[in-house]
Amino acid sequence: MQIQENFSLKPYNTFGIDAKAKYFASFATIDELSELLADYRLQTNISRLILGGGSNILFTKNFDGIVLKNELKGIQLVNEDKDFYYVKAAAGEVWHEFVLHSIQNNFSGIENLSLIPGSVGATPIQNIGAYGVEIKDVFYSLEAYHINDKTIETFFIDDCMFNYRESIFKSKWKNQFVILNVTYQLRKQSKFNINYGSINQELERTGTKKLSIKNISQAIMNIRSSKLPDPKVVGNAGSFFKNPVISKFKLHVLNEEYKKVPAYSSDQYNYKIAAAWLIEQCGWKGYRKGDAGCNPLQPLVLVNYGNASGKEIYDLSEEIIQSVKNKFGIELEREVNII
Repeated sequence: MQIQENFSLKPYNTFGIDAKAKYFASFATIDELSELLADYRLQTNISRLILGGGSNILFTKNFDGIVLKNELKGIQLVNEDKDFYYVKAAAGEVWHEFVLHSIQNNFSGIENLSLIPGSVGATPIQNIGAYGVEIKDVFYSLEAYHINDKTIETFFIDDCMFNYRESIFKSKWKNQFVILNVTYQLRKQSKFNINYGSINQELERTGTKKLSIKNISQAIMNIRSSKLPDPKVVGNAGSFFKNPVISKFKLHVLNEEYKKVPAYSSDQYNYKIAAAWLIEQCGWKGYRKGDAGCNPLQPLVLVNYGNASGKEIYDLSEEIIQSVKNKFGIELEREVNII
């Protein structure tokens, strides 16, 4: 729990950016968190950053404040009814390990979110999602520590204001709470979701005859591994941009010029269009400048091939955003948090 100074964050972010924090400390209990926040060095208006797996963050400069690494651990079944298991996971648990734990115990609902890097505590903040499932679909509640009031508050689904890769913890309550744990509502009877992306094709390729949450999870791990670089080998934060929402008319116009534009219905009037397709159409797929680049297999992923700075990766994202806007009149929005 010792506070360290001028601390390198390179091992603590999946981009592998060698930014430094003025102060750094980790906590494994709520009491340790309270003690850290009471430290005299933190009694001014110092900036605070709560860090989980560091998998959705880009440091473009040193952090002139304190980084608090959340290492709270523990998974428990806290309740069940005829349809659901209610499973509480501490915020410092590795998300994919929690997914595997759920599959081993036949808790259904998060198998489509396999192999997403990061921690449990980040899942409601980002409302993470993949292959047709989002956290809001399985979320029940969370407990969070209010930094200023020093109280623990409970949030239910309506309190969180979930949206596409958004929640109240990224807007109104940004940097005001530390997520302590999340309780998920997981099904006893599985409802398989295999119609998104290439899940069906992967199940056919592997000769899967009988569906289970285990083989769906494995199919998704296969797909992700084939498309996304391992951040332990090539620095990245997964999808860098959100899929933009466009009008039905705008999609019609695009389809007149580009046949079979990859898009799917968002609501009655709007469609989500694949950001990766837009980026590829602008010629960025496989682009590299120094050690900053655009992944050759999945252009939605920006990568650090070794020693790129956060600013170099950010500047590349700016160029991509501008080129997509110029070509299509569509403005991409970053999914990754910029520091």
